[in-house]
Amino acid sequence: MAEAEHTEQPKVQVKHDWYQTETAVVITVLIKNVKNDNLTTNFSTSCVHLDVKFPDEEDIQVKFNLSHEIVPEQCSYKITPSKIEVKLQKREGIRWSKLEGEEKNIPKAIPQEVPEASGPPAYPTSKKGKDWSAVEKEMKEQEAKEKPEGEEALNKLFQEIYGKGSDEVKRAMNKSYMESGGTVLSTNWDEISKEKVAVKPPDGMEWKKW
Repeated sequence: MAEAEHTEQPKVQVKHDWYQTETAVVITVLIKNVKNDNLTTNFSTSCVHLDVKFPDEEDIQVKFNLSHEIVPEQCSYKITPSKIEVKLQKREGIRWSKLEGEEKNIPKAIPQEVPEASGPPAYPTSKKGKDWSAVEKEMKEQEAKEKPEGEEALNKLFQEIYGKGSDEVKRAMNKSYMESGGTVLSTNWDEISKEKVAVKPPDGMEWKKW
């Protein structure tokens, strides 16, 4: 009687995606409902290994043979209900053209002024376009210059409150400001409507009528 041949069960195919910044590579592994106690991670200089154990299902093992070296002690991971996000610290600040396998061409260093992954294209192209990092920096500087400060900022805040307030809020602000000679500004009509608002000069100052 011939022995039955033993056939291995095919491994579960796991989808993944990845992106990179100047200093790190982030791999997103699409495995749902992973508990922290059921996940074992192993980081080496050129390899990442994930071992997921499910109580009632087949275990899942995922391995990445990286195209460049990483710093294992500075790597980390995060678990969400739908995925495992693995963050790998690059040993060198260079652009990886692929996640796994050896690269034939030596990649160039990633420019220092690389915007976040959600921003404009990070890497130089054959066409010479705008320097988005410089544009963003210029916009932030302009916003800082235009940002009101001190009394101007306070006036702007009062204008916004008055513009968005109800009729009672507007009446309360007008009455309190006029009756107090500009020393009190209230939005509480129930309180302000009961009696005349007294003048309340700042501490150390005396109110005088001219």
